[in-house]
Formats: sequence, C-alpha cells, structure tokens
Amino acid sequence: PRYRPDWASLDARPLPAWFDRAKVGVFVHWGVFAVPAWGSEWFWWHWRGERRPEYERFVRSRFPPGTAYADFAPRFTGHDFEPRQWARLFQRAGARYVVLTAKHHEGFTNWGSPMSWNWNSLDTGPHRDVVGELGEALRESNIRYGLYHSLLEWFNPLYLADKESGFKTQNFVLKKTMPELYDIVLKYKPDLIWSDGDWEAPESYWNSTSFLAWLYNDSPVKDVVVVNDRWCNNCSCHHGGYYNCADKFKPGTLPTHKWEMCSSIDKLSWGYRSNMNIAELMDEAHIIEELVQTVSFGGNYLLNVGPTKEGVIVPIFQERLMALGRWLETNGEAIYESKPWRVQMENSTVTVWYTSKGPVVYAIFLVWPRDNVLELTSPVPSPATQVTMLGFAGPLKWAQSLGKGLLITLPYMLPTPLPPQSGWTVKLEGVK
Repeated sequence: PRYRPDWASLDARPLPAWFDRAKVGVFVHWGVFAVPAWGSEWFWWHWRGERRPEYERFVRSRFPPGTAYADFAPRFTGHDFEPRQWARLFQRAGARYVVLTAKHHEGFTNWGSPMSWNWNSLDTGPHRDVVGELGEALRESNIRYGLYHSLLEWFNPLYLADKESGFKTQNFVLKKTMPELYDIVLKYKPDLIWSDGDWEAPESYWNSTSFLAWLYNDSPVKDVVVVNDRWCNNCSCHHGGYYNCADKFKPGTLPTHKWEMCSSIDKLSWGYRSNMNIAELMDEAHIIEELVQTVSFGGNYLLNVGPTKEGVIVPIFQERLMALGRWLETNGEAIYESKPWRVQMENSTVTVWYTSKGPVVYAIFLVWPRDNVLELTSPVPSPATQVTMLGFAGPLKWAQSLGKGLLITLPYMLPTPLPPQSGWTVKLEGVK
C-alpha cells in the first residue's frame, strides 16, 4: 500500500521486524560540543542561550577573549577517529545497531551537507565524512546503522525568524531541515532515523508527515527503515514508528506499542565530559539491570557513549561496553529475538525478570540467592519441565514449591575474590 502523509496512514505501517529482534544498540553523541567537553552536549545553549554564569566563567578561563562557539569547530579534529575500531568495539558490546548523531541541535553536520556550508565535518574540524566512514565500517561488521538528526537548530537565523513568526513561515524547514533529511537518506541509506529537536513546533511546521510518506513509499530504504516518535511537538509516545516517549523512559507495565529506552553510561551527559568521575557513570550491574528490565517489557536498549574531540571512546566507556558484551555472550539467548512473557517480573521482587521464545521461558535473576535455591512463583511446572542455566552444562534439579511455582537448586559457585557477575539466566522448558 502507499502511505498518505497523515498520521492515521503512517502509524499503520508495520515496523520492520529487524528492529524488535535486535534488542541492543549503541548511541554515539559526537559533535563540536566535544571540544569544550564540559557540562553536556547542550553547552552552546547553556552558554549563549541561557547565559549561565558558570559557562561564561568556563570559557573565560580556558579560551582566548572573544571566543565564539564557531571557534571550537577547528579543534574538533577527530585525529584518532578509527571507524573500524569503533565498529569492532560495538560488535564486542553485542550491539545489533548503532545510532550516530548526524546533526545535533548545534546544527553542525557530521557529513558534507551542502546546506551547512563551512559548519560540517568535511569543510572544517576532522575534514572527513564521519557519517559515511562509520556507516561503511558498521556494514562490514554486519551492524545496522541509524542516524540521529535534530529538526531544530538553536541559533540558525532562519529557524529563529520562523520561530519569531510563530512558525507561520517555514524557511528553515524548506531550506535546511528537510533538504538535509532527504540528503542523508539518499546518500547513506540508514536503517533507522532517530529524530529529535521536535518540541517547539507543530507537525504543520516540520512537514514531517510528507517526509515520512516519501521515506516509506519511495526512498531507497522504504522496506527496512525504522523511525522513532519525535516528529512534532505532540508526537512523542503517539505517532511515528517505535516510541521513545522521553529520555531514559521506564514504563511500569508492558506497553502495547514497540518502544526503545535510551540511556547513557555517563549519567550526567550524552556528550563527552573531560571532568566526569567514576561515581557519575553507570556500572556493569546497573547497565545489565536496565537492559533486562527494558527487554522484559518488550523494549530495545540503546546505550550511549560520547567520544572525545579526537574521536576516542575513552577506556572506561570501552570497558563498560565490553562488560555488556561478555554478559550477552552467555545470556544473549534470553535477550535477542525474545518476546515478553505473560509475566514480566516475579511479584515479590524486582530482581527476577522474564523473557520468552515460543514455549521456552527465561528467568533472569540479578541477585544470587543466599542458599543457592532460586524460587520462582510465576511459572507453572509440569512432569516434562526441564531447567538449565545459560553458560552452565547439564540440567538443574528442581522441585515444586508449596504454592505452584518452582524451587531450583543452582550450581554451587566457588567463593571468588572477583565481584560476582551481574545477572544469570535459567531456561525453563515445559512450563506454563
């Protein structure tokens, strides 16, 4: 069917199946904001839009007098940007898709956009086609490629004039936003478009529905492309492809619509900060917990890193990503291509979460029980029930508990000086 440029038609498009199967992605916030590397990726807005005194002080103390945000661009060198190394790292992290900021709210494009003269990664800074090079490396590694794109640009004169008109004029959309969206689709054929910067203006201003109709009907990626829900000031959680709803969104019950939870290893920022400390970062256990919770509720988990201005993903971020990958090597069977089960978590606790594949049920427990006996009250066993543990050979002994659930005797773990792993999975066959 051809899709019409209205929400009723666009929202009826089935989501390409690869996205729900993928479950795990990596988000990369990289732009000129990596040069001050302070506060967050909203540096320019806090400094120039809100004129926060601590940002004024920061620039005065670190940069020559009269420095403008545009002066940071040449220092965004990307000297150490090795797209194949990034792709290898993301593969080791277990990511099935990667989303890169093609353009954040600062308007700087990570490709040679003809609509962004001298404010793009080809004309200044790295003098490289970041979007193109990373896409090539990811595709070699068989990882799906998504592009983040901000509809608005804080300080673009065309945008400011449209805003002044109460969004009755559309010069910015017609000359900048839409031409760039069509450009990245035709040039790079992304598998996913992660829209943002939608909140100030209505759909009638952004022309989002016309773009999406073209994307779904006639674009080179019409059969595979997936989009999120940030296409107008009241689209979030209502329209588009899958739902993000809000940053770090965590539903309390099973949503009826496919969704994605985006989260950042640095709890205070999406872009790189040179002054972050270990207490401000998510540890492995926290990351695994978010992933398991998200997937049990039918979501995808998109975990963010911010590279430095040179293009380095700092070792602490690499370590966190590789820890996630190691966990998925053992437990990925319960995550990738799984579906939510009839129950998402054990009633008495939030330390046991469920996923399923056909008749098989997976119980992922985040805390090792003291007496080595795991009690599950939700699954109903039968004489044919078999219990195994991912990463451990042979069946586990189980008995029916007094209620209707199972008592599973876990393998004895030797005491070890190393911190215990963050989460284990028992696989249940022949339960209801």
